[in-house]
Amino acid sequence: MNQWLLLADNVMVTVQQAEEIVFAEAGSYGVEHLPFQSAIGRVLAVPIQADRDLPPYDRVTMDGIAINYRAFEQGHTKFRITGTQAAGEHPLAIEALDECIEIMTGAALSETTDTIVRYEDVTIENGFATIHVTSIKKGQNIHRRGTDRKVNDIILNAGNLIDASAIGIAASTGQTTVAVTQLPKIAILSTGNELVEPSETPNEYQIRRSNVYAIHAILQEYNVDATILHIPDDVSVIERILSECLSAFDAIILSGGISMGKFDHLPQVLEQLHVKKLFYKVQQRPGKPFWFGKHTNGCIVFAFPGNPVSTFLCAYRYFVPWLRRSLGLITQPTKWAKLDADVVFEPQLQYFLQVKFRHTADAQLIATPVTGNGSGDYSNLADADAFMELPAEISNFKKGNIYPVWPYKAI
Repeated sequence: MNQWLLLADNVMVTVQQAEEIVFAEAGSYGVEHLPFQSAIGRVLAVPIQADRDLPPYDRVTMDGIAINYRAFEQGHTKFRITGTQAAGEHPLAIEALDECIEIMTGAALSETTDTIVRYEDVTIENGFATIHVTSIKKGQNIHRRGTDRKVNDIILNAGNLIDASAIGIAASTGQTTVAVTQLPKIAILSTGNELVEPSETPNEYQIRRSNVYAIHAILQEYNVDATILHIPDDVSVIERILSECLSAFDAIILSGGISMGKFDHLPQVLEQLHVKKLFYKVQQRPGKPFWFGKHTNGCIVFAFPGNPVSTFLCAYRYFVPWLRRSLGLITQPTKWAKLDADVVFEPQLQYFLQVKFRHTADAQLIATPVTGNGSGDYSNLADADAFMELPAEISNFKKGNIYPVWPYKAI
């Protein structure tokens, strides 16, 4: 049994406890095979191995002439040209030490030659090439067979995100199909009668729903095309839609409806639908009323508070790391930044401070606090780049101190 099931109902967990509980529920959703050109942005499930030595032959890296170094060592500087070889052609051999081959970049070298002298260092006249430099090195300008990878060596490990370089590696090793981790089926649900569609003109007492679209955009970064739904403040409708979603999806993200208001029905309905609460409320701001649980069929439920900044933070701090682990992505190291101003925060809560980044000339990442109007101030997210995580046991945070950050924009 998960140790966190033993937590009392009234226990507010720490951020670290919440993280452990969430991460413990990460799991694989299987593997599928895709044409390599369609796999961009997916997570590699099986390593890509070299199907032969790389490079597969002694590869010429400069245009010039191929000679046997022993000839130069013996004092030969003038060589009779016996052939010209382009890349992709069968290697041409020499039969005598005073012979050479004109050869182009990318060509395969014959075993009879072992050194390339570039065109800039030779003079070619009447079928002869004369070396006019006093020093060359044996084996120069040759990329030796197998010096990059040997046959069956792993080039790219499982857990890597497939990017343009991975596509090139797959193509170069003949992997026309690649194994990728299966994407979980995810639903994103907003709640509340005050919400209308973005295309609608809201009344004075209504707002356009935006949290679900922000979360949907976050998931698209991982190629997850989630289903977006809305639930009104009606217990019977909530129960029906949630029951359907619990059967159809691997994970559900809910925004709103989990606080202490009379119309916050979600905790009660989730319990009735046999979703086991693993924790409710986290020692943090924003995002304190965060509910997390698991259905008997394995469906994971993230119920975030409805304030936009709270939802946004919880998505990046908990859901994205859970998703990355479920996809098998190699874990990213924690990012750190230096605080650029004194900050005071009295409540004993882990404080996620919105910050704007800048880089110094000595490559330090500096985080300047961005003042907003609380967790409902969604527009403030446009001015910031990340959340800086400030520990709960401290009230005064000094300029120059270093803390972890959770970026939602490119650093």
